[in-house]
Amino acid sequence: MRAVSANLFALLFLCALASVFYVWSALESRLERHKRGFPVPGGGAFYQGLPADLSAKTFRALLAVPAAQRPHSGARLEARNLTDQTASAGNRDYHVNGDNKRSALREGPVKSGSPVEDGIFWSEWLEGLLPVGFTEDYARAWRERARTHRIVKLEPGCGRISNQLATFADGTKACVRYGINADQVQGETLTYYLASLLGITNLPPLILSQLNGDSEQWAAVRTRIGGLQWSDRAVVSLTEWVSNLTGVVTPAPLRQESSGLHPVPGELRDKTTAELLELMQWTDLIVFDYLTANFDRLVSNLFSLQWDSRVMERDTNNLLRTPRGDLVFIDNEAGLVHGFRVLNMWEKYHNTVLGSVCVFRKRTAQRVAELHRRRDARRRLLELYRDSEPLSLELGFLSDEHAGVLQDRIGRLHKHILHCKGKYSQL
Repeated sequence: MRAVSANLFALLFLCALASVFYVWSALESRLERHKRGFPVPGGGAFYQGLPADLSAKTFRALLAVPAAQRPHSGARLEARNLTDQTASAGNRDYHVNGDNKRSALREGPVKSGSPVEDGIFWSEWLEGLLPVGFTEDYARAWRERARTHRIVKLEPGCGRISNQLATFADGTKACVRYGINADQVQGETLTYYLASLLGITNLPPLILSQLNGDSEQWAAVRTRIGGLQWSDRAVVSLTEWVSNLTGVVTPAPLRQESSGLHPVPGELRDKTTAELLELMQWTDLIVFDYLTANFDRLVSNLFSLQWDSRVMERDTNNLLRTPRGDLVFIDNEAGLVHGFRVLNMWEKYHNTVLGSVCVFRKRTAQRVAELHRRRDARRRLLELYRDSEPLSLELGFLSDEHAGVLQDRIGRLHKHILHCKGKYSQL
């Protein structure tokens, strides 16, 4: 009897210890989230059924981890993007192509025609109201100037501490991305040229530059470069810094309480023209981020729903808006190279985001279909990159494996578009 009592007492004692440990662990977890600025995990009906990641850490420091040291699990590091997106957007007014008449139409009510045609494509009349943000001619002219202008100042202001805000001799500015590893600069650069292939003009123009000791372009800031401990002859990217931009909140149809964006009669008719134009750009963004496997935008918000049920109500990472409502896709370093390297960690979220959209820009869908049919994405991207960027050989290109991943994602996207067309073409 004494033995039984002793065993029972020991069992109760162990249960008590386990309970204390459990409560302490929960409090410690909440304290850690509080220190990092995270609310305690909440509800959210959108995307239910997604596997929960047990890590309370976020993903962004993965961008700073060399390839050989990156974890192969689902762990994420660091909390918030250090970029103050509204403050660090740039120093010039956004380059908009459009007359006052078109601008007035953008602000007015929706005309009598449907915002969608051919089942799943944004209507031609709506497309006509969306000016091209960074035209090909504008981007080419900026790149030519940026390659020859001297840099007279480097200062913080473009996100992570390894990046700098550069001021040219003429007073214009650019964000300089010094990658901790080649993935970051290469991903940013190749993502920019893939956008050009797709006809997506929401990305600011970009060039590469090499930190040569005898470079006239960098001569005035050599002391600053030394203080930053940037490697001599490192290849960096410079993207135009644009002023007068504000943050962007995920639109209601793409939040957790919604079923997504679909061309269902009545769903889009109550939107204003400006709202429809923004949604049109969001569909391009979702298509683009899926192809590049960029997890550092809407996908990151989806992941963060595990502990922050209101994340969709705050500004989206690496996305800004002009005063006229045009979206600007910034800081694309997570795309392609690094995004493909950690694809297994994020693919379920990429698929969920893509599956939430069944309305597309016709031009974008046509270019995706062409790249799928010809299966020449690698060749065309490489040709555009080498023809446009003198330092392309120095920075390098996608591996054969990653080029295959890109072509495969183009095929999957094309299949999804066809699925949507088959589902909604009769509406």
